[in-house]
Amino acid sequence: MTYYLGIDGGGTKTYALLCDELGNVLGKGKSGNGNHQTGAQEAANSIREATFGALSEAGLRLEDIKHTYLGLAGADREADYAILHPMIREIGFINYTINCDTMIGLRAGTTRTYGVALICGTGTNSAGRNPKGEHYQCGGFDYMYGDFGGGGALNIEVFRSVIRAWDGREQPTLLTGLLLNLLGYEEVADMFNDFLDHWKQVPVHAARLLFEAAAEGDAVALEILNRQGVELGKSAAAVIHKLGMEQDTFDVVLAGSLLTRGDRGWIRGPIEKAVLAAAPQATVVTLTTEPVVGAVWSAMDQDGLVLSNEVFNKMRGFQDYESIQQTNKTGVIDLGN
Repeated sequence: MTYYLGIDGGGTKTYALLCDELGNVLGKGKSGNGNHQTGAQEAANSIREATFGALSEAGLRLEDIKHTYLGLAGADREADYAILHPMIREIGFINYTINCDTMIGLRAGTTRTYGVALICGTGTNSAGRNPKGEHYQCGGFDYMYGDFGGGGALNIEVFRSVIRAWDGREQPTLLTGLLLNLLGYEEVADMFNDFLDHWKQVPVHAARLLFEAAAEGDAVALEILNRQGVELGKSAAAVIHKLGMEQDTFDVVLAGSLLTRGDRGWIRGPIEKAVLAAAPQATVVTLTTEPVVGAVWSAMDQDGLVLSNEVFNKMRGFQDYESIQQTNKTGVIDLGN
């Protein structure tokens, strides 16, 4: 039997999934932060702990694994790989591939080995691979470097929209009452002064208020969500054009909590419009499988294995990481960086 290991290293959690060539789950591991950009030693420890947790559960050794595919947050540039390769080899990996975590989200969302992925969780990212195997990443580096949105930026949009409505620069918005209730203030002036005086930061989960307000038809919230969709659509089109995929048939996989848990088409609509214009044969789909499954499939791809429908269908059922017996969970891991 041949064994494959997939690693999903995110900014808060690292997951490992070990399977055989038939798609049978043999072992799984879990640990903390796997992003070297926020702590290289911590990331190394997390990857090691998750890996050996999966190996222990399967009763296997690292040298028994035919190929390991690591989808890691922060694996963006050559400078990152110069850090990551020595780190991974020091853990003991020999036959392995490293790529950004966006690509395992892509693989988990499509039966093809190519396509485009859009991430909108805490942050945003976009990347793709064409039928020739060429890869391109667009964004993932914050607002200053061209990005817009994700929970770590839309929370600020909520806060500043409330301030702007209060001081007269913006129309009234339902976000005002929602934000005051969330943060525990009676008046906007109290919130404004408290944040200024004590250098407070807006919690990331304030971004979800946009969906609550949009559901009630709030124009301000709808405008922000529409902009998020337009920006992600631009990223998708950029990837498509860079990789020359305008005439190809492929999936554009939407991942991250803001695209998979709260959106009712406010973000997705502009994305679909942009994708249709750039690649008429492409299909926009929502990720419903754990990204770590995509890491395992990618390991199989790297080994030259052609995945059967049986393997796809069997592993799509792996939804709940805590217990492989629970397969009715609808949430997915937040992939935002």
